[in-house]
Amino acid sequence: MNQSILIIEDEVKIARFLQLELQHEGYTVDISHDGREGLSKALQHNYHLIILDVMLPSLNGMEVLRRIRQVSDMPVIMLTAKDDVMDKVMGLDLGAQDYMTKPFAIEELLARIRVVFKLKSASSSALTSSSLTCGKLHICPEKFEVSYDHIPILLTKREFELLHYLMLNKNIVLSREHILEKVWGYDYSGDTNVVDVYIRYLRSKIDQVFEVKIIHTVRGMGYQIKDV
Repeated sequence: MNQSILIIEDEVKIARFLQLELQHEGYTVDISHDGREGLSKALQHNYHLIILDVMLPSLNGMEVLRRIRQVSDMPVIMLTAKDDVMDKVMGLDLGAQDYMTKPFAIEELLARIRVVFKLKSASSSALTSSSLTCGKLHICPEKFEVSYDHIPILLTKREFELLHYLMLNKNIVLSREHILEKVWGYDYSGDTNVVDVYIRYLRSKIDQVFEVKIIHTVRGMGYQIKDV
């Protein structure tokens, strides 16, 4: 397998348990118990995945993630004792691929790690595809660029992935559950309002700014991008 994972977790027993389980699955694993040290390791090595706790000494997980995203798109799964939707949205908006609340079953974490690797592989393939358009809205996956009537639109990584998936399925109604599975990689078990939050983000940057209606809500069903 030869995939490397960095665990940034201040609870020594949890970190050691994760290390042993991941090594048993064939991963190469490093550990850091401190936010600042973990950030340094993350920036010095090209890990395939980081498992990042939110509550860390010296530098919290959100700040670690923010600084990583300034220079790298390596996948991150966040761990937290908090079960708050806005905490999840913050982590995802900063660029985390996934978010798990303690306590969790190791089998579920292992499954989500496999999903992250699968999605990263699929995303790399998708980004080589040709540009997509919807009226004056233009998205170029290869260059990670979005524009409306030739005016650039700045999106976060997650916003871009959501818009890209909607554009790939133009004029098709997509349920929240389906969007979660395809964009986030798994069913959030009731947290489908995360999709609503990101749809609002996209509308605020596209529909509202350019006074158009591209992203449509289909009541009781989901969302749809339509030609204008």
